[in-house]
Amino acid sequence: MKIKRQKQAKKTLSFYKYNFSFREPFQILIDGTFCQAALKNKIQIKEQMPKYLMGEVQLCTTSCALKELETLGKELYGAKIILQRFQVRRCPHFKEPVPASECLLSMLGDTNPHHYFVATQDHTVTTGLKKIPGVPLLYIILNTIVLDKPCQTSLDHVQAVQLGELVSPAQQQSIRSLKEEQGIGKDGERRGKKRKRKQSNPNPLSCLKKKKKAGPTPPKKTAEQGEKRKRSRHKKRRTEGGDMSAPVVTNT
Repeated sequence: MKIKRQKQAKKTLSFYKYNFSFREPFQILIDGTFCQAALKNKIQIKEQMPKYLMGEVQLCTTSCALKELETLGKELYGAKIILQRFQVRRCPHFKEPVPASECLLSMLGDTNPHHYFVATQDHTVTTGLKKIPGVPLLYIILNTIVLDKPCQTSLDHVQAVQLGELVSPAQQQSIRSLKEEQGIGKDGERRGKKRKRKQSNPNPLSCLKKKKKAGPTPPKKTAEQGEKRKRSRHKKRRTEGGDMSAPVVTNT
């Protein structure tokens, strides 16, 4: 049963990683109801959560969730001690606390941009989560932590993205970053000064010196009429030994 539950968790994690860009360390928002169930079932959240999700986690809560446990009295004192050990994320209700269920849903917004997991036993929170795409839900059942399957809203969102009807959060972020790099605002117009063109060097071929045009070639000299062309004759002298010496040129 444990192996089957681990396989299902791995499959669900792959769904959120591929379609909603979830990455380690996983940020898990926890409320008092989850801590109370963990205390009742003797579950060590810090030890078992990373093993179950097969990765590094960051356990966190909100000041509203802590304030709610303080007002509920001694019955939830143990859950309060557990919740105080986690990181406290800043929420917009610092001066005027609201119920934990309302605070957790406000931290997620419409698209869960910070990629939070939510660990709760509150039915009000789980009902609200199923209306937001891309929010993994964790709860405790039968003395074990369980990662719920993706809700229908998340499945419909992924299908719409695949059909080209919507843009995924990862694609929205990449488009936003590209627009910032190019200096393009929301209205599609470029912001800032126009870029000056860099001064380019002249074409090296245009810098070459022009070749001078050669003048007309003079005609070849020809022998004047009536003047005979002189011929040169080569004579060889014979030496006393009978050898032939170098020729002597004579003009006739």
